[in-house]
Amino acid sequence: MLRVISCITVEHSFDDLIFATIICLLGSLLTMRLFTRARRTQGLQRINWLFLSGFVGGSTIWTTHFIAMLGYRSPVMSGYDPGLTLLSLFIGMVATMLGFTIASMSQKSALIEAGGAIVGLGVALVHYVGIAGFEVGGDLVWQTSYVAASLVFAGIFGAAATNRVARPLTRFCRHGSALALFLAIVLTHFTGMAGLSIMPDPSAAVPAELISVGIMTGLVGAIMVIILVLGASTYIIDMQTTQAAVARYRHLSLHDPLTNLPNRAAFNEHLASLINRPKDMTAHIAVLSFDLDRFKEINDVHGHAAGDAVLRIVGARLRGIMQMSQFVARVGGDEFVAVMDDYFVRSDARALAQRVLDEIERPIAWDGISLSVGSSVGISTYPGQAETIDDLLSQADIAMYRAKSTATNTICFYDPSMDQAARDRNALAIEMREGLRRNEFELFYQRQNDTVTRAVLGFEALLRWNHPVRGSISPVEFIPIAERTGFILELGEWVLRRACQEAAGWKNPLRIAVNVAPQQLSDNRLPQIIHEILLDTGLAASRLEIEITESGILADHQHALHAIRRLKALGVKVAMDDYGTGYSSLSTLQSFPFDKIKIDRSFVDGIVTNKQSAAIVRSTLILAASLDIPVLAEGVENEQHIDFLRREGCLQVQGFLFGKPVPRSGIEEIVNAAPKAEAETSVVEGTAEEARPGAAAAA
Repeated sequence: MLRVISCITVEHSFDDLIFATIICLLGSLLTMRLFTRARRTQGLQRINWLFLSGFVGGSTIWTTHFIAMLGYRSPVMSGYDPGLTLLSLFIGMVATMLGFTIASMSQKSALIEAGGAIVGLGVALVHYVGIAGFEVGGDLVWQTSYVAASLVFAGIFGAAATNRVARPLTRFCRHGSALALFLAIVLTHFTGMAGLSIMPDPSAAVPAELISVGIMTGLVGAIMVIILVLGASTYIIDMQTTQAAVARYRHLSLHDPLTNLPNRAAFNEHLASLINRPKDMTAHIAVLSFDLDRFKEINDVHGHAAGDAVLRIVGARLRGIMQMSQFVARVGGDEFVAVMDDYFVRSDARALAQRVLDEIERPIAWDGISLSVGSSVGISTYPGQAETIDDLLSQADIAMYRAKSTATNTICFYDPSMDQAARDRNALAIEMREGLRRNEFELFYQRQNDTVTRAVLGFEALLRWNHPVRGSISPVEFIPIAERTGFILELGEWVLRRACQEAAGWKNPLRIAVNVAPQQLSDNRLPQIIHEILLDTGLAASRLEIEITESGILADHQHALHAIRRLKALGVKVAMDDYGTGYSSLSTLQSFPFDKIKIDRSFVDGIVTNKQSAAIVRSTLILAASLDIPVLAEGVENEQHIDFLRREGCLQVQGFLFGKPVPRSGIEEIVNAAPKAEAETSVVEGTAEEARPGAAAAA
């Protein structure tokens, strides 16, 4: 080590060392950024990035070596052989391209480190071929121990560079990869130089055709500046293109593809920003909730094309009447919500509500006929009785339903006396606990199929409540109540245990998917609960797939990531449900190790007729493919859906085309059949169901 330090401080020019260090740092950072981009692309794009990363990386290695050599204080006359000097540059580029190509061929195998080691050994090869072209008036004497150490440093730090890119542990690993490449270059060079001694020989002549130190300095510096500028420019252009694509993707994810109005996620984001802004003692917030009367009749009589036309035209009209401080979004089928943030007196909100009603009531021309819809508007205000965004929206909905019960085209402000619905929800919450004790809950199963063979790959477990008085109660009614009261933890554990219990008894070992609510994911005991359930039921962990929504991980990002890693350590698969309905899905996929993405049914429904829906689904499939994450599309109801998805590379689907959710008795022939026979049966069944008409998605 002392010899290496002495070589650096005594035998080299300080100015040249500083120049070489700067070049090496900048080049290493740019090289590893380019290699990272190569790993994230496919096909011709990957080849281009690999070429550029190898070109810049090889040039960085070569330039660092020769600038350091130019600062080497040789005791005798010296120069550089042109042929070997250019050969060393070529070797550096080829070795770096080859190593990065090998390292990019796998997502997880040892090829990653093997490719990095090749890059490192390429660094050593550049050094020793370059030294071979270093002509001096004397003899070069080597100490083999330093030469061997330089080769070891080259291989280890080269492998570490690609390892930090492919197997990151923190967000700082991208800088760690550049540091590892920097160390591979620097340690290889100076350890090798520490083992070199020049024995002057007066009889040895330096050939006249050698490149002088001055010419070499200018040549090396000019070449590297040009290469760094070109490489950085290419990287910046690509970054700007990527950012533009992300901005476009974010716009698509925050807007309804049919009306191009903001969707529920965008509305929630906007309303949250208003509520959290600095308080104005005079201006309040008013939320208007409204849907379209007679819309279902238009769909039933004239078809979905007419219904879509109504929604598009109404959406355009609503967008046209919104003023600077007003915002409108489509949050469901025919449901809309508007907000005004300069509400002072009731007449302000009433004026906006009246403009909304006037625009909705205007006749809509479609296919030679005139269509007519109406509406009623419910209004809630903040500050008021609402404490949260959900309360504010709930109060607006309550006011809207009261307005509907009065007459069409009515405007109604929320009043606490309207809150009988809340009391009904409380009563239902109490009955839920009793219902679980009396075994009133039941699991239904919906198939998940292969898009090519149509074979059944697994089932999603869906909860149903058979109330002794009210009859069958939809999960849309009782799940939100269970989440608000905290009963979802007990109910969710029951669903997990029952689903695993039943799946463990299937002769055909198909997988079972179970939804986990955000409160369950927030519970520190969830991984332990699932582990105990798997032990108690005997179900193989690999057959259980936990589905979580993006809302379940946004509240506490780090806690959710820790919980998911613990689940995966058990062998359980983790899927992201309802992908596309949240606005931070891109960053979520980068941070969380998902085994599957489930595209929300709202996007699948419009892939054939709506360009924006098709663009969202296609972009999701491309993104997932680049991350090696399988995709399952929900809400597949007809052959056009499955043809589009199969063509775009989606391999798994779920929807009414293959069957509605059914109780255990409805899947006996599948789950208790021999695996091979079941697969063949599923293909036949899938073909037979091609004529089945589409239906609305089950809850």
